[in-house]
Amino acid sequence: MDEVIQKCKDQMEKVIDNLKETLRTIRSGVVTPNALDKIFIEYYGEKTSIKALASITVATPTQLIVRPFDPSSIKAIAGAIGESNLGVSPVINGVDIRVSFPQLTGERRKEFVKQAKTYADQAKVSIRSVRGDFVNKVKKDKELSKDMVFNYTNDIQDLTNKFNKEIDEIFSKKEKELLTL
Repeated sequence: MDEVIQKCKDQMEKVIDNLKETLRTIRSGVVTPNALDKIFIEYYGEKTSIKALASITVATPTQLIVRPFDPSSIKAIAGAIGESNLGVSPVINGVDIRVSFPQLTGERRKEFVKQAKTYADQAKVSIRSVRGDFVNKVKKDKELSKDMVFNYTNDIQDLTNKFNKEIDEIFSKKEKELLTL
């Protein structure tokens, strides 16, 4: 049964890793290549991430340069960036694309905090879902006594509490980062 608890912990850690990756796409003061992680381009019939199609470098704290590996994909990449919800207008400059991000206003920062809070709440829902799945597995195991079921259920709840606290800490850190000018 300790294997079940370990599997539960592993799945909850995946939720935390996913939350961290998702929060990296929300930019704070300085733009990073991660800001483009959620953008996919239709490339030869496949949905492909920008990172697979181009190199992305930071030119200034508010500007990225996207240089496609295949020059024929430059318009498709620029179009996908322009259609994203980033609020930027990409400019094709020869063989690369310049993506200038506006300075963050107080209002925009608050919007990003709300977005981060939504992601944190979704992670908590995922944690609860994992907890529910594993509690059901424990309860359905006919070989376990009532005391063992109770103990394993408590262990799973302790993991849930630990990971929910970690989600709160991750969100707090991101919120502070977003609101710091």
